[in-house]
Amino acid sequence: MRSEILAQEGYTAVFVDDAPVRELFPGIRVRPLWRGPSGAHANVLEMDPGTAWPRRDVHEPGPEEVYVVAGTFNDGARDYPAGTFLHAPAGSWHVPASTTGCTLFLFYPEG
Repeated sequence: MRSEILAQEGYTAVFVDDAPVRELFPGIRVRPLWRGPSGAHANVLEMDPGTAWPRRDVHEPGPEEVYVVAGTFNDGARDYPAGTFLHAPAGSWHVPASTTGCTLFLFYPEG
């Protein structure tokens, strides 16, 4: 083992179940995993079956990267099964929903 790997400044590992949980809307929870000094950040979003965002989710100030880890995600236009990657450019929007429930990995490179 090379323990010096873990001692590197900024090197971070987070177990999802240990990340704090915040309910954004009924049945929709976010778990913050990491935030960089420039504002970039990574989260896990959990949506219970039958949940939907109550309004447009606008991507500002930068893009949103989404990877569907489990379940099926709907952006308001179509379904995306587990294993799907989506890139939503800055200024774009969608209306997140899930009939089956889903877990998403979200990355915001520009905050």
